[in-house]
Amino acid sequence: MARAVHVAAPAVVPAPLAAAEESGTRLLCVGSITPTKGQDLLVEALARIPDRSWTCRLVGPVVRDPAHVATVRELLERHGLDDRVEICGPHTGPALDAVYATTDLLVLPSRAESYGMVVTEALARGIPVLAAAVHGVPETLGRAPDGAVPGLLVPPADVDALAAALRSWLDEPGLRRAARVAARLRRDTLFGWEVTARCLSDALA
Repeated sequence: MARAVHVAAPAVVPAPLAAAEESGTRLLCVGSITPTKGQDLLVEALARIPDRSWTCRLVGPVVRDPAHVATVRELLERHGLDDRVEICGPHTGPALDAVYATTDLLVLPSRAESYGMVVTEALARGIPVLAAAVHGVPETLGRAPDGAVPGLLVPPADVDALAAALRSWLDEPGLRRAARVAARLRRDTLFGWEVTARCLSDALA
């Protein structure tokens, strides 16, 4: 029966390398603002490192769970982070490309994630990823050819671990440099949609 199972993994559209800033302070979270994506966890983690220099953009639809969006806004106000965390709404095409182009670290704090296409979107631009090690995300993040992880993985729904990883990213230049090198090497191993289409075609044939 196993021989009847075929996998056509999602691909990614090639993209130019993002212009990284040495300080690594520009954080980005892409995904619908819903409990599944865990933006509330990210805000709580950021609230634990107010003494570090950083900004964060939350990009994604805000209409799918208005109650959760309200919760995220309440947390931002409670922790005094309104001026450091921007809820940007949905971006696509060139607007999303522009956001990625000025990002140092993608953060994916999801409580559940079957694959995590934003991970490969970031890697396609050489951007390291800090993600919850949930479901398919570790496989999606993968490793560079030399075995290095192009970012950081933390236990899901663990605010302490997420805050600690963010602190390490911001405090350790060596960690940032190694993650960027690994992300750029991992970038070279990604494949385009023609490969996914071919895999699907072969399976159907």
